[in-house]
Amino acid sequence: MKRSGSANLPLHYGYVPQWLYERMSKLGISIVEVILADYGKNEIIRRMSDPFWFQSLGAVMGMDWHSSGVTTSVMGALKRAINPHSRELGIYIAGGKGKFSLETPSELLKIAETTGLNGSELVRASKLSAKVDNTAIQDGYQLYTHNFMVNDEGNWAVIQQGMNVKSKTARRYHWHSENIKSFVEEPHTGICGIHQGIILDLTAKSASQNRNGILNISHESPEAMMKEVSLILPAHHDIRASDLNLKRLGATLAMTREMQPENFEELLLLKGVGPRTMQSLALVSEVIHGAPSRFQDPARFSFAHGGKDGHPFPVPTKIYDETIEILRSGIQKSKLEHSDKLVAIKKLHEINVRLEENFEPDFDVQDVIEEERKNSWKYGGKTVFGDAKPPRNLPGNGGIQLSLF
Repeated sequence: MKRSGSANLPLHYGYVPQWLYERMSKLGISIVEVILADYGKNEIIRRMSDPFWFQSLGAVMGMDWHSSGVTTSVMGALKRAINPHSRELGIYIAGGKGKFSLETPSELLKIAETTGLNGSELVRASKLSAKVDNTAIQDGYQLYTHNFMVNDEGNWAVIQQGMNVKSKTARRYHWHSENIKSFVEEPHTGICGIHQGIILDLTAKSASQNRNGILNISHESPEAMMKEVSLILPAHHDIRASDLNLKRLGATLAMTREMQPENFEELLLLKGVGPRTMQSLALVSEVIHGAPSRFQDPARFSFAHGGKDGHPFPVPTKIYDETIEILRSGIQKSKLEHSDKLVAIKKLHEINVRLEENFEPDFDVQDVIEEERKNSWKYGGKTVFGDAKPPRNLPGNGGIQLSLF
């Protein structure tokens, strides 16, 4: 049984304020719609099963860049935004956190009635993936959220998360139907984590055929068990240079702060968009169009819309809204076969990749963060603690915006 990966995250409690949740839903469905139009339904499923891409998506949506709350918040926002349009999009989301996870089987059966998919098989995949991660894998993590995303072609991804109270960490498990030949064949070759001894048998009657296969894990070496991709995020809340690919971040900042759209024929339709919004658009464009190898440092994507906790800086709601509006208007025009604005956003990513090739980072990321915090009030900066305030005794309006590079 091959899974797509896992992520170990510091366990955080708290809530997502309504002002952010609303924006997460709007930006989330916009990103999904562009990916659907450019790459198709199966690509959405594949990306959701990638722990690095998923964490980057959460960061670009303004969630805490490394928090366990990314999982429930992102999936909740996506479910809220996508499901009312599922027939049109061909994408459905079932499950959720706590009691909502228990509703997954009934939700999948309803989806099956709508799409003609095999409901029993979907329910079986949902239950087995949960049983494997919650019962077969005795790694100290107890599942508390289970999300099942499926498209109308039958491809699915499971995103579920367990909690370890003792270590104060959460572990997110990603599954991808494309990787599963059988729930019995070569089980657990993709389990990731510290080897803690023999893995116990599944106890559910529905998984009786799996028991012999599951027990094989006890004969595997730790090296054989850790073949899958894993994302392990640090406990510190602030963002440090070690958390980032400075070459990529620096190229993005230099491009969006210095270049003028009129100098790039591909970007003329973005003329008039300010440097700060361009910065957000560039990172959103990378989430949409970037290659899988570009998501190894999810913290970088928090430089699009900050974080609700103020790390690396407060969420600039005015910039966030402008980013959403540009994406939404581009999506609407693309439905009328006028997709120039979305093409320009894609070109923004391509130009960034070209500039990055010869870029040598020579800046202090803490200077960038400090400048963002100083300017946050101008952009409607918000955190869970309140609105950003103008800094006291700020000398003029200068700063690093045009002088960093």
